[in-house]
Amino acid sequence: MITSFQALACPLDGGPLRRDGASWRCGAGHSFDLASQGYIHLLPVQQKRSRDPGDSKEMVAARRRYLESGVYRPIADAVSRAVLADLPAGRQAACLDAGCGEGYYLRELAAAADAGGVDLAVLGLDISKWAVQAAAKRDKQAAWVVGSNANLPVLAGTVDRLLSLFGFPVYGEFARVLRAGGELLQVDAGPDHLRELREIIYPTLKAPRQSDERVPEGFRRIGVDTVRAAIRLDSAAQIADLLTMTPHLYRATAEGRARAAALESLDLTVDVSLTRFVREG
Repeated sequence: MITSFQALACPLDGGPLRRDGASWRCGAGHSFDLASQGYIHLLPVQQKRSRDPGDSKEMVAARRRYLESGVYRPIADAVSRAVLADLPAGRQAACLDAGCGEGYYLRELAAAADAGGVDLAVLGLDISKWAVQAAAKRDKQAAWVVGSNANLPVLAGTVDRLLSLFGFPVYGEFARVLRAGGELLQVDAGPDHLRELREIIYPTLKAPRQSDERVPEGFRRIGVDTVRAAIRLDSAAQIADLLTMTPHLYRATAEGRARAAALESLDLTVDVSLTRFVREG
């Protein structure tokens, strides 16, 4: 059974938030309205670095179309398996997707949990209001929040699984909200990820960065898996969506973008690492 995560914290004073009709309130009287789309905005203006932080409406729409085509299903399946493995028995577990985008991976996880009869409370959080709006419109089971990984509006020690997928991990905050024994699952691009596209849009490819073997404070690494798959994009529109949803759109040269725009199909390599860390007590 999938339910919405309830252990939210006030982004202004850290106190517990309680649902009160169409609002969420803390003991100090701070109130946050539930948007008509079903999400909560918990990103105070003083925590913003720009007027409209995070992915734009166009990037979110491109990501939604691209992911819903199913080309990244191998990644979603691997993430779901890792989240659902060895969950605590005898009680409901809680999962936070910190940087959820438009919610694809969390929806896939919820479907897998439902199919397996797992009792899971889920929360998707992103700094982009456009991403959270899109996620909330599609899925009413999860809780969806506009917020920042730097100041997670989540009570300490309430999360069993935390996802950081192609995002910006803030390990101190992740450690704070995870229970002792809870797991952080971090997905990062590998050296061959989208290599074929990068060879088209860049004059030369940079040497792969050395993998970071450091373990964040408060965590212990318990495993690293690699997900590799061959995929095919079979339209210019799908290739354009991939470029639009990634930083490659802004890093590529004009000539490189033009070469990509001329393509009608593209064979690509998916290469990502999934690292599991456990929160030490």
